[in-house]
Amino acid sequence: MSTYRRTAVPLADGELTVGIWGSGRRAVLAVHGVTSSHRAWQLVAERLPADTLLIAPDLRGRGDSAALPGPYGMARHADDCVAALDALGYAEVVVAGHSMGGFVALVLADRHPERVRRLVLVDGGPPLPLPPGDTPEERLSAVIGPAAARLTMRFRDRDAYREHWRAHPAFAEWTPAVEAYVDYDLTGEPGDLRSKASADAVRDDSVDLYTGGAAAGAWSRLRHEALFLRAELGMLGALPALYQDPAPIAARMPVRTIEDSNHYTILLGPHGADSVAETL
Repeated sequence: MSTYRRTAVPLADGELTVGIWGSGRRAVLAVHGVTSSHRAWQLVAERLPADTLLIAPDLRGRGDSAALPGPYGMARHADDCVAALDALGYAEVVVAGHSMGGFVALVLADRHPERVRRLVLVDGGPPLPLPPGDTPEERLSAVIGPAAARLTMRFRDRDAYREHWRAHPAFAEWTPAVEAYVDYDLTGEPGDLRSKASADAVRDDSVDLYTGGAAAGAWSRLRHEALFLRAELGMLGALPALYQDPAPIAARMPVRTIEDSNHYTILLGPHGADSVAETL
């Protein structure tokens, strides 16, 4: 198993928490999704070669970087990730992004092209149609469903939070990696526990992801070698997939559909993690 540690990268407005697995000069920067944390990459990190370092920040507004304030957005996250690379002394890396992290990865490559060797986009990054709804909150709920509701909920204890996650249809297989991911997301006092993810950050980032210019411009200007890994199943562990039609993506880069994986288990399930690690 790869060694694991966390470090704090100083920024002008606080500290960015970064999870690090492994060692060596070959490095992968791994960017998580909209309500997630760096712990989403644990299974992938454990499957990488011993000479590969995986660097996974908690994006501002999430995990132990939750106290970092806005503004948020894909460009802000991309610049924070580059600050982490600077602090750790890595000039050029493979950049992988899952879900919203795929959009951050694209924007990072667009804003800082010299820092990116190649891109691996994991069920996120290429444009998505604007979801239904009249407000950002309604559109967010339409896309991520139970994950959006979780941000406003309070839990009496750790077991109650685990049971909430166990009921999610995408997590039919409960593993130690999923449990560690869930436990890391919990904060607060007993009787009033909650997700670490900031509802403001999730809302603002979702608006930027769908309607902001940074991600759309980065996609149109893409010039790095890139590969798209597509989950066969969607956010709720069933069809349709998040990316229902891979043909427009395949016109820009190779697409590989990971069978028997959903939007979450493409990272947090052993089969999905095997495929992502093999690609990296």
